Amino acid sequence: MIFLQLFITFFQIGLFGFGGGYGMLSLIQGEVVHHWGWMTTAEFTDIVAVSQMTPGPIGINSATYCGYTAVHNAGMGETAAVLGSCVSTFALVLPSLILMILISKLFIKYMKHPTVQSVFAGLRPAVVGLLAAATLLLCTKENFSTPKEDAWQFWISVFLFVATFIGTKVFKINPIKLILMAGFAGLLLLY
Repeated sequence: MIFLQLFITFFQIGLFGFGGGYGMLSLIQGEVVHHWGWMTTAEFTDIVAVSQMTPGPIGINSATYCGYTAVHNAGMGETAAVLGSCVSTFALVLPSLILMILISKLFIKYMKHPTVQSVFAGLRPAVVGLLAAATLLLCTKENFSTPKEDAWQFWISVFLFVATFIGTKVFKINPIKLILMAGFAGLLLLY
């Protein structure tokens, strides 16, 4: 039963998740944490962190880890959990595969048409909104703590957030270097 639910859930996310992996994160979290309750917000946050550090698109990596965690949390064994990760990953990728096969020839033929250009102009703000939602959903007390619970962790987290934003936007530092530096700083300052 959980495998069918995983397939349907991630197929829908793959079908409606515009904006790439970061745009899908808010949809994935809404389904796996809030709707189905397959995992906690803290587990999802860990999944996002691991998905960012592993090679490959973050949406697909998140689907893989979410499928594994959902089945594992349901009390099934390792083999079933691996199958859950495969089902989730396949379901997330399947709509894109089908749509790309179906529309690739049509898109090449009609890409300069004003209607097609209008559709893409309308999708751009939606993509920005999904990315902003993903960012805001990750600004939780599990990630930042709160000034009342642990002021040191809160302010270090805020500092690391601001420093990585400035490092990316102003100084154009490679995001992989920033991830490694922030992880090292977190290890030194928060352990």
